[in-house]
Amino acid sequence: MRATIMYGAGDVRVENVPDPTLVEPTDAILRVVRACICGSDLWPYNDMPKNERGQSMGHEAIGVVEAVGRDVRAVKRGQVVVMPFAISDGTCEFCREKLPTACVHVGFVGNRGLNGAQAQALRIPFADGTLYPLDVTENDARMPSLLTLSDVMGTGHHAAVVARVAPGKRVAVVGDGAVGLCGVIAAKRIGAEQIIILGHRPDRLALARELGATDAVTERGPEAVERVRQLTGGHGAHSVLECVGTGDATSTAVEIARPGGAVGRVGVPHYEATPGALPTFYKNVTVGGGPAPVRAYIDELLPDVLEGRINPGRVFDRTVSLDGVPDGYRAMNAREAIKVMVTPE
Repeated sequence: MRATIMYGAGDVRVENVPDPTLVEPTDAILRVVRACICGSDLWPYNDMPKNERGQSMGHEAIGVVEAVGRDVRAVKRGQVVVMPFAISDGTCEFCREKLPTACVHVGFVGNRGLNGAQAQALRIPFADGTLYPLDVTENDARMPSLLTLSDVMGTGHHAAVVARVAPGKRVAVVGDGAVGLCGVIAAKRIGAEQIIILGHRPDRLALARELGATDAVTERGPEAVERVRQLTGGHGAHSVLECVGTGDATSTAVEIARPGGAVGRVGVPHYEATPGALPTFYKNVTVGGGPAPVRAYIDELLPDVLEGRINPGRVFDRTVSLDGVPDGYRAMNAREAIKVMVTPE
């Protein structure tokens, strides 16, 4: 089969690799119908050291179950399923507490010997706990929005949950990438009164407004902080969604949170220590977050997708075949695309 392998910064190839096979009785084999490139994939695209073995890429997918191990009960051959980015058994105490990204058997697609989802197929361990069956066909027109439930929409929602977004509250979203845009959707869905998007690309800010943002801030650093304070009556936002992962973005998130507010961090951190220790202490600001337990959120978000109340699939502004994945990385890295969807066949 064909799969995407990264061999170092800027070196993305689509190659023939062995077909996946069932290894454990709890496994399933998934034929990928839709996959995509994640903003977090751009970190290794920019700084991965050369590696002769390569790294299998992609962790978001919708697919059709092609085969199941003898102990698989919840998913069946022929079903269309969402594949969340984290492998989870569905039965441990953390899975029962709706935190599958802390499962005692957790794994992340594309790591530790698992091939990634930017491919024609892949093996899914703990299929019953990981895969989420859908009652749709693989050609459903809502497929782009359903695909976001594997990561990006659930991640934006997680930021909103951790930041304690609530009806009537003021929300700021740091970052105008796909996660930030989904954070806007999440905040509007929950009922926030004011949603401020911090970003720099006019096309993305325009989309953010269409998705529910009430204000846009294009300034950076102290100027951005001052502008947000102006927009929020001088106090800052009740809830801040940090959707970038850099130290500067996190510092800004802390500074624009009002006293007693909360920051939800879902940008993969690229810093050693969380910035803003003194401001968070003296303002009583809560800072939390981490890998989003997206599978636990599907029950809540799926009906809104199916009934058209939210349309997170709008974050996809380019579609490529599997052979077009290397150019998809280039386009996202050059900010020519917000998020690239992949159709493997």
